[in-house]
Amino acid sequence: MSEQNDTIEEINSEVEEVTKDEKSNSDKTQKSPIKLITSIVILISIVFFVWYISSERHTPYTDQARLKGLITPVSPRVSGYVTDINIHLHKKVKAGDTLFQLDLKPFEIAVKKAEANIDNTTQSIAASTSSVKSAAGKLGVAKAQLDRAERNWARVQRVMQENSGALSEADVDQSETALLQATEQVASSEANLERAEQSLGDSGPDNPKIRAAIQDLENAQLNLEFATVIAPTDGVIESFDIDLGYYAAAGQPLTTLISNSDIWIQADMKENNLSLMRIGNKVKISFDIAPGKVFEGTIRSMGYGVATDQTNKGGLPSISNKTTWLRDPQRFPVIIAFEPDSELKSFYRLGGQADVVVYTGNHSFLNAVATFRIKLNAWLSYVR
Repeated sequence: MSEQNDTIEEINSEVEEVTKDEKSNSDKTQKSPIKLITSIVILISIVFFVWYISSERHTPYTDQARLKGLITPVSPRVSGYVTDINIHLHKKVKAGDTLFQLDLKPFEIAVKKAEANIDNTTQSIAASTSSVKSAAGKLGVAKAQLDRAERNWARVQRVMQENSGALSEADVDQSETALLQATEQVASSEANLERAEQSLGDSGPDNPKIRAAIQDLENAQLNLEFATVIAPTDGVIESFDIDLGYYAAAGQPLTTLISNSDIWIQADMKENNLSLMRIGNKVKISFDIAPGKVFEGTIRSMGYGVATDQTNKGGLPSISNKTTWLRDPQRFPVIIAFEPDSELKSFYRLGGQADVVVYTGNHSFLNAVATFRIKLNAWLSYVR
């Protein structure tokens, strides 16, 4: 009987051990998915961390980018009442198109008066004045053209000083050539005028009355030409709100012309993005105004300095950084150019926001991820 009891106890002991082993295995089975999920999350985090560090150097991205261009306030050189307006808000214009016409009568009268003054002066010394008037008129026109060329050249130099990559070499060469041609035309007209004055006789060029009369005529002809306000370059009219009868004061802007002679994108890149970036690197851009579309460009130039406090008087570009609990790296402007016939021309809006990714080399995986990212952002523009 005691042997049977011992046998039963042994069996119960073995059953309990088996039950404990099964329970232990069951607990391990229940705990193993948690460990697996934790390992996967850690692995994914490491992969994303490595990708982020690598992409910041090899395929830097920014959403702080805007479309930039040249802006020209259009101001008359003379004062007068507006008698004709050939533009309206947001109208596209070409260089040389007439924008405003001031009342010509006062200026025409001034020209006739100056011409009559030359006649009276030259008759008093018994000399012919026809050649002098013709030469003076041509000189006046030549000087007006030179004045316009000088103002355009000064504007080009100012833009180049502020941003050396803002204008193409072709635009700079065209402006410089126009200035040289206008200078030569003035020199030629002055020579013709000098010959005409000499034809009056020895006393003609030395007569102060004749010189004063000629200068009055030149000034009157300049004012007559300046009474027609023309577009200095191709572009779009912006900030226009005047009507017929408005008194235009000399030097006071009548409208603003947004030039489309050169447009570019300023991407504010973080300082640690610039280490591998080079001029000529390929760039892809998406705009809020063109959802789903991705455009291509190249780096034209990179900024060398920005304003860091209120005491800076050098006119450096000022970049605003995001304020977070971690210090955001300093940002520098990167100028991006694109082909002149790019489809982006049809979406040109000065100040339009953009997303930009730069490809610094042939990195297959990182470039593919960057391309997917910029395309995704382009489609997300539909819901912004």
